[in-house]
Amino acid sequence: MQSVDGYVSPDGIAFCAKTVDLTSAEVSAVATFYTQYKRRPNGEYQVGVCTTALCAVMGGDEIWRQVSEKCGVGHDETTGDGKITLERIECNAACDYAPVMMVNWEFFDNMTPDRALRVVDDILEGRDVKPTRGSSKVGTFKETERVLAGFEDGRANEDQGLGDPTLAGLKIAREQGWEEKR
Repeated sequence: MQSVDGYVSPDGIAFCAKTVDLTSAEVSAVATFYTQYKRRPNGEYQVGVCTTALCAVMGGDEIWRQVSEKCGVGHDETTGDGKITLERIECNAACDYAPVMMVNWEFFDNMTPDRALRVVDDILEGRDVKPTRGSSKVGTFKETERVLAGFEDGRANEDQGLGDPTLAGLKIAREQGWEEKR
């Protein structure tokens, strides 16, 4: 639904309920539980700034403040031109790259306010944005939702997404001869 409508619409809920033989209430329960399901039209780009403890103290709060000010919107609000929906995001398990910002679920690691504002400017001016790991460019919200729904986009093997900070623990364990106990 989100890859077509840009959100989980009432008509989409009714369609899903009928298709999988559930009640609309049961489908709505799922759609309201998970934050990645949007219940109103979403911007072309979902920009999330992590403000969980580590990212916050590493600069996430300041990134949030400046991006929110630049866009003129707060949490879960969309810019007037429909380009950006901004949200505070909880931990995305990328603390080794704090502070982290995400655009349509792609990682932008080790962010600073200036770098975050450049990404926002690129989005607002229609330029491609490239995450620090993962895909070669960030797709639109609807394109990303189509991939998350299980449809191929031809970019599955572009980047394995792991970097030195993520692999540091594994390297230390190997150097120390530590093994998993079963």
